[in-house]
Amino acid sequence: MALSAPQSVPPSSTQYHDNFIDRLFIALFSRKMASALGTTNITPGYEGFVELSKRIMIGRSPKEQQAMVAVVLQSLVPAPILWGIRTFFSPTRWVCEWNAWFAAQLFEWLVGPCEVTSVELENDVGDRYSQTSNVHIKKCRYLEESTCVGLCVNLCKVPTQAFFTEKFGIPVTMNPNFEDLSCDMIFGQTPPPLEDDETVYQQPCFTTECAIASPKAPTCPNVRA
Repeated sequence: MALSAPQSVPPSSTQYHDNFIDRLFIALFSRKMASALGTTNITPGYEGFVELSKRIMIGRSPKEQQAMVAVVLQSLVPAPILWGIRTFFSPTRWVCEWNAWFAAQLFEWLVGPCEVTSVELENDVGDRYSQTSNVHIKKCRYLEESTCVGLCVNLCKVPTQAFFTEKFGIPVTMNPNFEDLSCDMIFGQTPPPLEDDETVYQQPCFTTECAIASPKAPTCPNVRA
């Protein structure tokens, strides 16, 4: 259902205490993003990571932003490993559930606390079944810190879905909730085209928090531009 009025993101109140491993992941991703941007100027910590994300958005269309993040993601995993997973591991229930568990452990530094829950899916012939392959992100750290719908969609949702679905061969759909900043990352569900995902495609800007928001626009221009 389309959202008819500009939104305001809940106040940022979550306190994070990154451990050594968290800081390593933040530094690794930041270096990869800086390399894609052609810069060595990196502010340390998660704040610097978000700052680099915003720099990727500047002067680029949504497709160009998504393509740059795709390059960053692919640089993190050697091509032979991607080929091996895509070739020898079909997206069975076990594979989807294992990947959900692994993602919940690996990505907490990026998105905050999350848990693996059961989800109901539908197969190719319309039969419904349930499996424990949904990573429920309780309150996305990245969205809370960036306060930008466009960054959520173009630098997280779309490239992450494409990376897992196309490069790993394991379909993933991400469903952000722009009211409470939660998100569901569903392994085993093929993502719909962005224009068919109304909760995202029709989402207005966070007008009071996002520095590049378009208050008069009915939907976030950085998603559709």
